[in-house]
Amino acid sequence: MFAVDILCIGKLKEEYLRAACGEYAKRIGGFAKLSVTELPEERLPDKPSEAQIAAALEKEGRAIIEKIPAGRLVVPLCIEGKALSSEELSNTLSRAGVEGKSGVCFIIGGSFGLSDEVKKRGELKLSMSKMTFPHQLARVMLLEQVYRAFQIASGGKYHK
Repeated sequence: MFAVDILCIGKLKEEYLRAACGEYAKRIGGFAKLSVTELPEERLPDKPSEAQIAAALEKEGRAIIEKIPAGRLVVPLCIEGKALSSEELSNTLSRAGVEGKSGVCFIIGGSFGLSDEVKKRGELKLSMSKMTFPHQLARVMLLEQVYRAFQIASGGKYHK
């Protein structure tokens, strides 16, 4: 079965976000094996310097890279990534399976984003939008789009 791994920095704090993620996780389960791994966010002072932010991103990045499963299409979410339509995401996931990937690994950074090393590790950098969203909301949005992608690929009616 195709695997969908989501590596993310930080925990979901709000119950309504956890409930939404739980609902989409349940739906995705009919199409793929889903795994969500929450990695700790580095603590920073209220007004961190650029050097402190860079050091935190580097440390988080090392933790992320260690957790990327072998054989996956690696997709970090970042503002400079490519924006895909739902159909394009569906095609990307389908193509990954055909090309011998055992699954996809999406990566969601924390408040300050992702390290350059993590971005370089990605085979496709994905942008959810030109708008900025809280990283916790990005998880819900990603899960919904992954579910929609599987629905599109299976000819389901959800995406219409």
